[in-house]
Amino acid sequence: MSTIDYVLHGLGTAMQWHNVVFVFLGVLIGTVVGVLPGIGPMSGVALLIPITATMTAGLGPEEAATSSIILLAGVYYGAMYGGSTTSILLNTPGESSSVVTTLDGYQMAKQGRAGAALAISAIGSFAAGIISLIGLIFLARPLSAVAIKFGPAEYFSLMVLGLLAISGLAGKSMVKALMMTAFGLLLATIGIDNVSGVERFTFNIPELYQGLEFLTVAVGTFAVGEVFKTILQREGNDGELAKINRILPTKKDLKDSAAPIARGSVLGFFIGLLPGAGAILASFFAYIVEKKISKNPERFGKGAIEGVASPEAANNAASGGAMIPLLTLGIPSSGTTAILMGAFIMYNVQPGPLLFQDHPQLAWGVIASMFVGNLMLLILNMPLVKVFAKVIETPTKYLIPLIIVFSVFGVYAVQYSTFDLLLIMGCGLVGYFLSKNDYPLAPLVLGLILGPMLENNMRRALTISNGDFMIFLQKPVSLAFLIIGFLWLTIPLILKMRGKNVLVNEEA
Repeated sequence: MSTIDYVLHGLGTAMQWHNVVFVFLGVLIGTVVGVLPGIGPMSGVALLIPITATMTAGLGPEEAATSSIILLAGVYYGAMYGGSTTSILLNTPGESSSVVTTLDGYQMAKQGRAGAALAISAIGSFAAGIISLIGLIFLARPLSAVAIKFGPAEYFSLMVLGLLAISGLAGKSMVKALMMTAFGLLLATIGIDNVSGVERFTFNIPELYQGLEFLTVAVGTFAVGEVFKTILQREGNDGELAKINRILPTKKDLKDSAAPIARGSVLGFFIGLLPGAGAILASFFAYIVEKKISKNPERFGKGAIEGVASPEAANNAASGGAMIPLLTLGIPSSGTTAILMGAFIMYNVQPGPLLFQDHPQLAWGVIASMFVGNLMLLILNMPLVKVFAKVIETPTKYLIPLIIVFSVFGVYAVQYSTFDLLLIMGCGLVGYFLSKNDYPLAPLVLGLILGPMLENNMRRALTISNGDFMIFLQKPVSLAFLIIGFLWLTIPLILKMRGKNVLVNEEA
């Protein structure tokens, strides 16, 4: 079968009535998640995993996995759309990759051009979504074919690269990010060892024999942690909401935005491919590129429409690009894709090179659903701009109980364990104190998810080599991954020592 045949089959899966409903729910919830400051795609996806498990209970295993991943992927790229709304109207980024949009978006809003800024951000996001989807369709199978030839040594080194890449670019301090990665890997060792059957760090607590459930830790640290942050720091929306008059952009706005959207989309897609780079780096780079090549760079920061179009296109394209390493290599390239990977594993589906062979309906169904979702987002975002502006004004006294209810019921519905309810609250407190002290949470979740696979591949490689660690350096591909990982950590350090400002990624 050709790639086009696979895409058409995927489109058939995505267009099944229940999957169309899941796509719609995903992008709608994602947009709301993006609009509400502080929640972010990571918390949104983590929060919805248990709910999707309940919603798909009547479907077969493969169908349930497909529908759930379709909904969660919708939340992911939907949040990228929604994040621009608060950036433009309130000067408050809905999620971290929309930070750059505040620079010109809020200035446009103050000049009475909020509608044009929001419309261009929606059009740019749609164009970027389609461009990244085309890239995903044509790169997915060739990359899978290459990845099938990987042995345990190559996989171990690839996972080390994934962990180092996210640690190298997550948060303000690389040391703190590496500490969180190590903490995540330590948490992953809790439970009964699969090979020897020995208990590890269980302290005779029967509930820990199976290890820590990724879902409980993710929902606790992100969603419940955000609740503690809001309560203890008394955070609220105290920004002044800009007025929306005309929604549709003018012909000049569209002409000025066309090239920045195209450049931002391509740049964002390729940055999204890199493990750990993420949407915030893509939007920063896109903004810098537009400012560099502009004939009037002084307009930037004062309401230039290019300063909204390019970063918004870039962060959406990056979310599409980030799906490629997840689906083809089984390596999440951001915090949100790490949580998506946890959802795959929860449904007994292993993302990676065999995904397109063993589960073609799921893989191509999810890819095709992204086209349907992007179309829905454009239709949703243009007329509902004023409605989403109202969502921003939701008082935190209503929002907090809702998040707590979803978290508690969601985790209990999957685990049926009161121990997990205590654990979710404990993880919430830990998540709050870690984020308050600038410890990034994404490396922790990534360490927890990749830990068992990392250990498993290391043991398999050492079994093949009779305990000789040189196997990781003797295999050329494995050695290349380790060298790239080493450079990923050392180059930013060298640049910092020379006094250069290094862009960091704080992707939520």
